[in-house]
Amino acid sequence: MRVLAHNTRRRFLVQSALAAAGASLCTRIAFAAEATPHVQFPAETRERIAIASYPFRDFISGPRDGAATQKMDLKDFAAHCREKLGISKIEPWNRHFQSTDAKYLDEFRASVDKARGAVVNIAVDGDHSPYAADATERDQAVAFSKKWIDVAAAISSPSVRTNIAEAKGAKPDVERAADSLKRVTEYAATKSVVVHLENDNAASEDPFFLVQLIEKVNSPWLHSNPDFCNTLATGREEYAYKGLTAMFQHAYGVCHVKDSEANDKGQVFKVDMPRTFGILKRAGYRGYCSMEFDAPGDPYSGTAALIKQTLQYLG
Repeated sequence: MRVLAHNTRRRFLVQSALAAAGASLCTRIAFAAEATPHVQFPAETRERIAIASYPFRDFISGPRDGAATQKMDLKDFAAHCREKLGISKIEPWNRHFQSTDAKYLDEFRASVDKARGAVVNIAVDGDHSPYAADATERDQAVAFSKKWIDVAAAISSPSVRTNIAEAKGAKPDVERAADSLKRVTEYAATKSVVVHLENDNAASEDPFFLVQLIEKVNSPWLHSNPDFCNTLATGREEYAYKGLTAMFQHAYGVCHVKDSEANDKGQVFKVDMPRTFGILKRAGYRGYCSMEFDAPGDPYSGTAALIKQTLQYLG
């Protein structure tokens, strides 16, 4: 009887251990399955439209403007857009934030909520390059991105667009940049914030370079932020549309809608809107379309025109 009892007990312990191990494995598998972004994007066309604060930089105060400025505070931008443009989803530029301390971010979030608005993305520009030869500079670039990921989490933004700044004395380097961005995206995953890369700087943010980076990092938390006109403004039309097609294959949460843009010489480049929205639709893109008027003229009328075109071609 003692032998039988011993064997029964041992069998029970083994079965219990196996059950515990199985439960642990199921938990790990479930966690892994959930370790991807799950942003609930709206289906209705107008609800997918957001307004970038960057085009309104002459009207929004920055941290260096001081208290005496007559410009609006960024925390009032969502209410302002609702009043002037009928849209209260916004994409703030990091250089428009008066502060990143908890008090200001709480006020910002409360103001957006009061306007029945939302932040869809934060456009973040920094000065340090994630592919710099100097490891200290790369660390600074990573730390800067992490700071704005924290800000995004604090104001309920589902994502940030971080930039790839040029590095002095170094050409764009996929290996170094990917190493930096892996660190950024690993941190972003802990905050449930998606990181986007935009085809902006022609030297350091070429669309095909960004696609290489995204594929190298291979993280569900790193995606592209296709801009309709930035690459087109280099004067290479077919290259620009091919690059945009490649970018939209990796797009998730935000794209920048423009119908034209002027380069440093004042030369204006026009976007083929039906062609570009066709690229967007064929890619199955379901994220937000942020209006980023960046041509000469009034940003209010320019943004209103972009909204009208987006409703026409996206719907």
